[in-house]
Amino acid sequence: MRLAELSERSGVSTSTVKYYLREGLLPPGRRVSATTAEYDEGHLRRLRLIRALLQVGRIPVATAREVLRHIDDDSLGRTIRLGAALWALPHGPEPDEGDEAVAAAHREVDRLLGILGWTTARELGSLSPVHRSLVVAVASLIRLGYPWHAELMAPYAELMHQAAIRDLDFVETHPSEAEKVETAVAATVLFQPVMKALHRLAQEEESFRRYGL
Repeated sequence: MRLAELSERSGVSTSTVKYYLREGLLPPGRRVSATTAEYDEGHLRRLRLIRALLQVGRIPVATAREVLRHIDDDSLGRTIRLGAALWALPHGPEPDEGDEAVAAAHREVDRLLGILGWTTARELGSLSPVHRSLVVAVASLIRLGYPWHAELMAPYAELMHQAAIRDLDFVETHPSEAEKVETAVAATVLFQPVMKALHRLAQEEESFRRYGL
């Protein structure tokens, strides 16, 4: 398809598509003349992912470019490719390693991973920005006096494991390696607001069932 059709089918203006091309977010089309290029379904799929990163995830263009670079690196195995792309997403503040609450949080998170048997997460530890984000969150709870220990977190983590199984089952329905990784990254950005809203709705529903109006 030509640029005009790509714009029409994606709902992205031609000027925005050109901007994504200039910024290296969208790969160039196949040249058919000095002034014309053709695009395919992969470009449509990539445009959806770019919009998810920039519009829903509110991710800076430079960060989105790094995420997409990892997605396109087919020299990596799927786990490392996906992990690198997800690690490149924003993760919030870093833990203050001089803080006693952070030290306590590290201990509880390590105990949690031991209870769950999540050996890979435990081995990676603070190399993972996701692990560091969890430590920061747990440290905040400890600092405020909430007893957020490993045994209390474990049932929640098990529920998240079930969600992760469903996520990757969905990823496996896509045919190509690039589509699998793209879908996993898009799901991370797009589904988190859905999960948050569902959690709150579930709390409302359970509260009504237990206590009435």
